[in-house]
Amino acid sequence: MVIFFEKFARLSLKSTFIWSLCPQYSTALTTVGRALIVRSTNPGAAPPRLPFSRVTQEVLAFFRTLLPGRTITDPDLLKSSNVDWLKTVEGNSEVLLRPKTTEEVSQILRHCSERNLAVCPQGGNTGLVGGSVPVFDEIILSTSLMNQVITFDNISGILTCQAGCVLENLSNYLEERDFIMPLDLGAKGSCHIGGNVSTNAGGLRLLRYGSLRGTVLGLEVVLADGRILKCLATLRKDNTGYDLKQLFIGSEGTLGVITAVSILCPRKPKAVNVAFLGCSSFQQLLETFQYCRGMLGEILSAFEFLDASCMSLLEKHLKLTNPITESPFYIVIETAGSNATHDEEKLHQFLEEVMTSSLVTDGTVATEATKIKALWSLRERVTEALTHEGYTYKYDISLPVEKIYDLVQDMRGHLGDMAKNVVGYGHVGDGNLHLNITSPSKDPALLAAIEPYVYEWTSEWKGSISAEHGLGLKKRNYIYYSKPSEAVALMGSIKAMLDPKGILNPYKTLPDNIH
Repeated sequence: MVIFFEKFARLSLKSTFIWSLCPQYSTALTTVGRALIVRSTNPGAAPPRLPFSRVTQEVLAFFRTLLPGRTITDPDLLKSSNVDWLKTVEGNSEVLLRPKTTEEVSQILRHCSERNLAVCPQGGNTGLVGGSVPVFDEIILSTSLMNQVITFDNISGILTCQAGCVLENLSNYLEERDFIMPLDLGAKGSCHIGGNVSTNAGGLRLLRYGSLRGTVLGLEVVLADGRILKCLATLRKDNTGYDLKQLFIGSEGTLGVITAVSILCPRKPKAVNVAFLGCSSFQQLLETFQYCRGMLGEILSAFEFLDASCMSLLEKHLKLTNPITESPFYIVIETAGSNATHDEEKLHQFLEEVMTSSLVTDGTVATEATKIKALWSLRERVTEALTHEGYTYKYDISLPVEKIYDLVQDMRGHLGDMAKNVVGYGHVGDGNLHLNITSPSKDPALLAAIEPYVYEWTSEWKGSISAEHGLGLKKRNYIYYSKPSEAVALMGSIKAMLDPKGILNPYKTLPDNIH
């Protein structure tokens, strides 16, 4: 069965027909000592529609009065907001709201709570797990017009802005002031900072600057009943009780709608170097990483990898040129510091060491912006290249660093000729593998061979089934592979406390048996 079949989804939305293909649960024990995992015949499929109210003319009249010209009901205008970036999940919302202020968000949620109307918060809609689009007819609450910088302190480097600010726009704003965002993503041209925080996005700079759980200092959040939680702190140290903002970082809009963010931004490095290297084996790549951390230390800002299959797709579909000798594995290393001479000397010493010891077979270094961008494109555009291969099954996995590529190799052996491609790339510095499997079109048999095998494998090696993209709709029922049942039950209790009617982003993050 295809996970999201457009015709069937619309049938269930436009009538009182209830999904006949709702998950039928059974329990299966995974690894020894692990909790019982709730499993269904198709855990990623949409559950039955919950008994939320439907939008009436009275409701529309309220929204049109509150948001004149910003209450969208035109089906053509709604289409792009109803489907995810991968075009694998499609809802049937009839209303898109575009507030500009926190107070407007508050009034929207208060009205929806009183009338039991479900809401789907939406930022740039760049997610990969179906978390940012409606499943049925939820009202879409877009932050796209909440795009103002509120304050920036050029002494502390603390930026406070609305949740709808596009990441790239914030990066440009900060660079003009000699600072940078601690977060860098391939989707930076369209993703919103509020969505980044809601999914605890990782990205290319996590090795250097850490996760958003450390760099986000404060949040402004509107709760399900319309209350505004103003925890928009600009202090790096505040040890007064529970750190409530952490509840909302990574909660995917299920506990509250983030409307503003305070984030600590580092100074813009004066010297940036990027090295693109080739390795003959993944073991040599890991040894290179060890040398890299030891010899580059404080100036190391990224250590990324892609395999030869990724490079072939970049050359085939995007006509990008491999700047070095063909290799089984490629590394992108970035250094960022304050002294160009010092940084270049350290980098050259490192390169001499790994070349002499035959860990690296070939390489090139860039210091100019255009050449740096060209080298980074070989890593950042892999996702784009994969879109030309047909349908892609995407997995965002966190594993012990030494096991990262074992999963790719084992998956190739497991799938055999069923898959067109099985490729791996990602962030070696934080143990994050992006496993991608392609086929000419959606293939239920291939999906059944991949899942739950990929999650069982990850669980066996004490990994996480979602390193940085969240759980959304697609992975919600697989949460038990990474979290014990007691933790999931506690998450359900927190959800029930903050959103007792369950109106915020229903069908997402938590498994069906918790909702």
